[in-house]
Amino acid sequence: MVLGKKLAAAALGLSLAGAGVMAAPGSAKAWVRWGVGIALPPVVVAPPPVYYPPPPVYYAPPPPVYYVPPPPRRVWVPAHWWRGVWVAGHWA
Repeated sequence: MVLGKKLAAAALGLSLAGAGVMAAPGSAKAWVRWGVGIALPPVVVAPPPVYYPPPPVYYAPPPPVYYVPPPPRRVWVPAHWWRGVWVAGHWA
């Protein structure tokens, strides 16, 4: 039990030290270097990209034009007979 705790503490210390070394400012190169001269290339975890044609473009119809109808026009109704009654000319 004690050996497990010591081993876990040592692993934690080494991982924190490694993270500190990786986070330390330095030159912006793609190769990882440690103080003992070990150089490793960058590790790629993702699969290579798959190239495929882009999907066709679907254009939405244009928005409807806001149309304000003109006010109704009044028409002149000439004088006439309606049900036996004379109706003078008027606007309808």
